[in-house]
Amino acid sequence: MVPSHSRLKLFENRWLEKLTVISAPGFMALWAVGLPLIAWRAWWATGQTTHAAGIVVAMLICVAGIMLWTLTEYALHRFLFHWEPASAVMEKFVFIMHGNHHAVPNDPLRNLMPPMVSLPVGGLVWAGLVALAGPAGNWLFLGWMSGYVAYDLVHYACHQWPMKGRLARVLKTHHMRHHHLHEEGNYAITGMMWDRLFQTRIVRERQA
Repeated sequence: MVPSHSRLKLFENRWLEKLTVISAPGFMALWAVGLPLIAWRAWWATGQTTHAAGIVVAMLICVAGIMLWTLTEYALHRFLFHWEPASAVMEKFVFIMHGNHHAVPNDPLRNLMPPMVSLPVGGLVWAGLVALAGPAGNWLFLGWMSGYVAYDLVHYACHQWPMKGRLARVLKTHHMRHHHLHEEGNYAITGMMWDRLFQTRIVRERQA
């Protein structure tokens, strides 16, 4: 592991390299605009819901989307970000996507997913959910993306802030065990129940 104050260079091209980082204020500004736009699209696509029953249904779909995100978070971290491919090209891809974070875990500009990844991936998920669920897929996506934004902010906080509250300490301890005890466990950050369900929760130091 390189010193925490260092930054790994992922690309030789300086413009491409700049696309691999994002600051916390930049991230919050992006999604302070992005989430309301998704909400407006969901409201418009489902007939501009204003009656109570429609609003309740929309909120329940959003909650389902949040739960779907937590499972997505777990699956991506476990099966893609910690994939060990045989190909050197794919090994480099995995390092660019996530391995660099384990090499320099406290780089504040790489504790949040940059838009070059989150926007196109989000667009594909949005299209997929609408194709599967019709207009309601917009509400599902609003929940999914809200879960993503919360996850990324919690991840940033785990690496950059003291996290002193009871829940905050639980979240930080859970994630720090993934970094400092065993990388093959505690894959979830906001959806810790999945580590319990799939028996990947780290409860004490394991032998490597």
